[in-house]
Amino acid sequence: MTRTKSFITCLALLAMSSAVVAADDDGFVPLFNGKNLDGFIQHNGKAKYTVETVDGQPAIVGRTVPNEPNSFLCTEKDYGDFILELEFKVDPDLNCGVQFRSHTYEKDTQIEYLDGRGQRQVKTFEKGRVYGYQYEIDPDPKRNRWWTGGLYEEAGRGWLVDLSANEPARKAFKQGQWNAIRVEAVGDHIRTWINGVQAVDARDPGAILGFIGLQVHGVKRDDPLTVMYRNLRIKDLGKHAWKPIWDGKTTEGWETMPGGQWKIVEDKDGNYIHGTSPASDKNHGMFITKQPYKDFTLRVKAKINKGNSGLYFRVEKRKGGVNVAGFQAELDATKDNGGLYETSGRAWVVKPTPEDVKKWWKVGQWNEMTVSAHGTRVVVHVNGFKTAELPNDEKGRREGFIALQMHGGQEMDVMFKDIEMLVAEK
Repeated sequence: MTRTKSFITCLALLAMSSAVVAADDDGFVPLFNGKNLDGFIQHNGKAKYTVETVDGQPAIVGRTVPNEPNSFLCTEKDYGDFILELEFKVDPDLNCGVQFRSHTYEKDTQIEYLDGRGQRQVKTFEKGRVYGYQYEIDPDPKRNRWWTGGLYEEAGRGWLVDLSANEPARKAFKQGQWNAIRVEAVGDHIRTWINGVQAVDARDPGAILGFIGLQVHGVKRDDPLTVMYRNLRIKDLGKHAWKPIWDGKTTEGWETMPGGQWKIVEDKDGNYIHGTSPASDKNHGMFITKQPYKDFTLRVKAKINKGNSGLYFRVEKRKGGVNVAGFQAELDATKDNGGLYETSGRAWVVKPTPEDVKKWWKVGQWNEMTVSAHGTRVVVHVNGFKTAELPNDEKGRREGFIALQMHGGQEMDVMFKDIEMLVAEK
């Protein structure tokens, strides 16, 4: 064989080998090239990030710098739906995390959150601060938490899912060793694993797109602490987007059922649907979709000025005063907001306390409600706070119509806008 033919044959074999590797990886691509930090940008603090060989493999090593705030080495690219895998080893005195679907604040921003006592607090974060979902790395034995794999919102709502009720995941972390992370994010569905043990299975209506970041937590001590990351790879699954199911101008795709009066109001801050009804009207007024829906994540902004209302879903239409049968996420001028009630069924399924309602409901203002209904699982959020969850509701209906309600026999004044559904983009 000539030298030229031999060279061509080798190229062909290399190409075949590369194709096999790509197929074996099943769509995963590396986030880290093993040589330098190309494709990353650092935000916030001045922790030192270097590329080093550790235990025979290239790794990104983050070292603390005393009195610096949290530091983040972030991908230049944003990701929506994905599967992320990597390994880490961390100093036992250093709390860290892996950001995903994260951003930086474009201006100083006030955030409402619940503190450790469940009280609503307001905190201001400065322009440029990294915020978003975080896969928690929590090796600190002093607090005896062991919440590695939990879901935290950095510079936001704080803990979304800790591991206080997940003993197998708490025990899966290996102190002083390499640990394997897996994060799956599809739409509002977020799942995490630590060393093959599932830590989190959450439905949350937060960010659906953003960068991935490797955190070095801020410390005061002078001696540097380290966290190391290696074998970073990601499988891009596309992305979801919020799409309106009400066009904001007409009743196309919707109809009304007897009770009260609905009208569309033009407003400089966004058109809205205004429902009013006198106490003498005993019918439950409904603004209801013509199309039934099965599995979905839906959000709407609501202002309840007077009376008892609700966001109905998976309901069937009936004739009579109530007009429908099925679930409603409760909306009220003063109470019970965010609870789950089954009309013509089980009545209250999840009823919040007045103390809880005060944490998330803003009286006389626009409030955002999100309902995630997938299979037997139903989760409700109000203004970002989880207010009700049925993890496995075998008794509830799996499909039905969506409706906005005015309660019969009460003076009603309700407003709705920005009715959207989370859908996968093709």
